[in-house]
Amino acid sequence: MEANPPALDGQTALVTGGARRVGAEIVRHLHAAGASVAIHCNRSRAEAQALAAELEALRSGSAAVFSADLRQPEAAARLIAEVLERFGSLQLLVNNAASFYPTPWPKITPAQWADLMGTNLQAPLFLAQAASSELRRARGLIVNIVDIHGMRSLPGYLVYSTSKAGLIHLTQALARELAPEVRVNAIAPGPVLWPEAGLEEAQRQEIIRRTLLQRPGSPADIAAAVIYFATAAPFVTGQILAVDGGRSLRR
Repeated sequence: MEANPPALDGQTALVTGGARRVGAEIVRHLHAAGASVAIHCNRSRAEAQALAAELEALRSGSAAVFSADLRQPEAAARLIAEVLERFGSLQLLVNNAASFYPTPWPKITPAQWADLMGTNLQAPLFLAQAASSELRRARGLIVNIVDIHGMRSLPGYLVYSTSKAGLIHLTQALARELAPEVRVNAIAPGPVLWPEAGLEEAQRQEIIRRTLLQRPGSPADIAAAVIYFATAAPFVTGQILAVDGGRSLRR
């Protein structure tokens, strides 16, 4: 008897910011589940191409790289068109690309606002808009990667936290707008990967101390949640799943 095909066999997934860190882990999990993967990048093209080559070696024709600065007005529509031209369909959009840096309250600038809102909120909105017809046809899924700090602001990161709060609201609004054909959900990571700018060891230990499970998670925890929404949650929409080890329950 032949084994059952992978759960996402024949489907295409677009992962923004898919070249590195959490995005790359989501790409690998989706590919392992049988999906063809469109790997979006902006400045990380070398990493994206290396990841695509790794996956192509496993299954020819299953991975491709697409470059776009999603803050630009026409970028979302162009990216979706390019993915459809390459793969012919789109069943899953993962809005993972994000910018993260501090914006101390007295010194916030319009440029910081435009940059963080452009990447973290504007891009997911217009990607969903550009993909909506195809996702409706495919009865597809959007997964937005938000943040527990969209629910409770991170001190010193006002604009970032506000952008993620907006993405949480957008998730729920899109679930209404795109129902019944398209499901829209979000994942709110907690301490799963330390910022590239780095934290002092004492800061890391304090974060772990205030996490109920008393340990950090990993990018694989976020990727597994994406797979859950894609393969095991056909009656779930408009939900925000905190994957944070209980961090958001502690003050």
